[in-house]
Amino acid sequence: MIKLIAIDMDGTLLNENKQISMRTQKVLKTAKDQGVKVVLCTGRPLLGIKEFLNLLGLTDQGDYAITYNGGLVQHADTGDVISEKVLTRDQLLSIYELSQSLKVPMNFIDLHRVYCPPYPEGMPSLYSQIMKALPFEQTNMEQIPESFKANKAIFCISQNLLDPAIEKIPKRYFENFTMMKSRPFLLEILNKEVDKGKGLQALGNFLDIAPEEMMTLGDEANDLAMIKYAGLGVAMGNAIEQLKNEAQFVTKTNREDGVAYAIEKFVLN
Repeated sequence: MIKLIAIDMDGTLLNENKQISMRTQKVLKTAKDQGVKVVLCTGRPLLGIKEFLNLLGLTDQGDYAITYNGGLVQHADTGDVISEKVLTRDQLLSIYELSQSLKVPMNFIDLHRVYCPPYPEGMPSLYSQIMKALPFEQTNMEQIPESFKANKAIFCISQNLLDPAIEKIPKRYFENFTMMKSRPFLLEILNKEVDKGKGLQALGNFLDIAPEEMMTLGDEANDLAMIKYAGLGVAMGNAIEQLKNEAQFVTKTNREDGVAYAIEKFVLN
């Protein structure tokens, strides 16, 4: 019996117009009415998904969200933190040095804003094109206080520049951080103990829900950990091949209400 459904957003819950179809809205509300926990599991901050939580009626006491790719597990109504794993100032300095050597822009994010240290000449970040929920603030790395905590760092630049840069990242960075692409032009860098699977584990421990009682749905590399963790991992029809290979079921695409189709098949019926 499925007690919790964790759903990625971009490319999964949202269609190509960044909207949730009426059919999917109805199915998710029905699942919640039947006592199933419906949890949005995303790389975005909580402020970045508020409109969707409101739309789906997921802001009541007892509703939860997994944000920053599992780095933060929160009560959806209050934002109170259940689990948090962050980057330290020293780690941010190391990631910034890497970005400068690769000649790619780096931003870092906490609960309140997106920070913009100086970019390599002629290499502006594209992050402002997709992040609309948090304000952007110019900063120098020297200004960061010792006690500062960031939820993630990102490299956001066109894929034809990002992919070759990723190939040049020294092995030690992959050993010391969680590094994953959440979009073709966006690399996310997080605390080594962060992924959506670990975020789901933290929430499951909090709610006393076992992995085999969970269903997860996703489409990208950053969804792989939660697809593997849950008893029923579902890949979208538009998912990357690696995710399809790991999933127990491949549903329809995000244009074809793949989320609704899978939930109807395995939860409501």
